[in-house]
Amino acid sequence: MNNLMSKIAGSFRRGLTIISPMLNTKVCYFVKFKKKLDLKHPRTLNEKILWLKFNTYWNNQLIKQCADKYRVREYIKSVGCEEILNDLIAIYENVEDINWDILPDEFVIKLNVGCGYNLIVPDKSKLDIQRAKEQLKQWTKEKYYLNYSEMQYKDVKPVILVEKYLKPKAGILPEDYKFYCFKGTAPFVMVCTDRQAGGKKPRFWYYNENWEMQMLSEDAIQYGIKASIPKPEGIDKAFEYAKILSKGFPFVRVDLYIVDGQVFFGELTFTPSAGLDNGRLPVADELLGTYVNIP
Repeated sequence: MNNLMSKIAGSFRRGLTIISPMLNTKVCYFVKFKKKLDLKHPRTLNEKILWLKFNTYWNNQLIKQCADKYRVREYIKSVGCEEILNDLIAIYENVEDINWDILPDEFVIKLNVGCGYNLIVPDKSKLDIQRAKEQLKQWTKEKYYLNYSEMQYKDVKPVILVEKYLKPKAGILPEDYKFYCFKGTAPFVMVCTDRQAGGKKPRFWYYNENWEMQMLSEDAIQYGIKASIPKPEGIDKAFEYAKILSKGFPFVRVDLYIVDGQVFFGELTFTPSAGLDNGRLPVADELLGTYVNIP
């Protein structure tokens, strides 16, 4: 029943975007926050992201380029950060063109648009290739931007990327660090822990550049500094890269990986949670919003 309702809601949102992206956004915001969206006086990060979506993102060619996980590689090179790009093994426009035989024993395969469209393959011999092909075909057919009217994705041509599998010496998936950036500044990074612990709920933490925990998440408030994460090797370099990559953008979340102290680029996210993150604490939403300067 829940799955059926989710499909109906998804169809409604996509149809509403075709009629009016603004109307769809206002409806989604009301459903999430139980109040009307006021874009004339935006204060929170969510509100300012939505303001930017309609006043900047929809026709900004650089943002459209950087929202594309393939074309963003050229931007990374143009700002002098080519060394943090992960190795690109192959690119395919059609699922049937994928030559599975020549792919390495471990890799990551993903779509260049959208969120969550990726398959992590630590052992190719255990991969159900037919099922993977069906999943990829479904993803390439979807018009991701329609779900929540994220217009920067509208004209992105879907391609399939195969990248090197990043594996620390410890043999686990690398941690990803989500830097909240504002025109070349990176005051905070969000870290998620316990993602791989079976049955455990992931925990979220915000740290500043001095690696001091900020009371901006429920987990930080509940557990306090006793749950503080040791400062990761390479985090200072990651902050510097985040600053470089975010110059010129009123807001962007720079997602980076750190593997045994080495920084790798993940993606640039302009509308995290589509600007509808009701899981972020109000105090955090208000504080992060103060960093976004809009006319």
